[in-house]
Amino acid sequence: MTEDNQPVQQPTLWSDELWTARVIKNEDDDGWAVAMTRHGEAEPALVGPWTMGRDKKNPKPLDAPAFHTLVKTASEVLRRHEQQLHAQLNKSLSVGAGSQRVRVSLQIVPDEDNPHAFLRAHDDAGDALAEVRVRADFRLSTANAEAWIESGYERPR
Repeated sequence: MTEDNQPVQQPTLWSDELWTARVIKNEDDDGWAVAMTRHGEAEPALVGPWTMGRDKKNPKPLDAPAFHTLVKTASEVLRRHEQQLHAQLNKSLSVGAGSQRVRVSLQIVPDEDNPHAFLRAHDDAGDALAEVRVRADFRLSTANAEAWIESGYERPR
């Protein structure tokens, strides 16, 4: 975006209110690459190969359909990254406890100074049964969840 908030649409640089596409020299070979960077981010979300132009020397110019495809692809990459991070930090499983099922979840808090996690238990209706703070490296397994339930939800060691 320019200073007056107008989109940029140049042959090797396109920008809208959220994204910037920049055609760059591919350092791995003689071709070109395109870097998609979300505004406010230091690193590109996506860097991929870019097509050579008709002269087989210069890059093909960016255009609206290509830019929109690149935005969609870069957004999907970010979404998948967020989903993967969420899955790494949040785990859950269901175990039988007597005649009822209990959902036990582990939510890791990746604090640089004091990493920790919360172990929680909920009944079938979603009502909270227990919550304890545990170490960030606590391993949530069926055996550990069952042992926690059987202990009366005492804090695991």
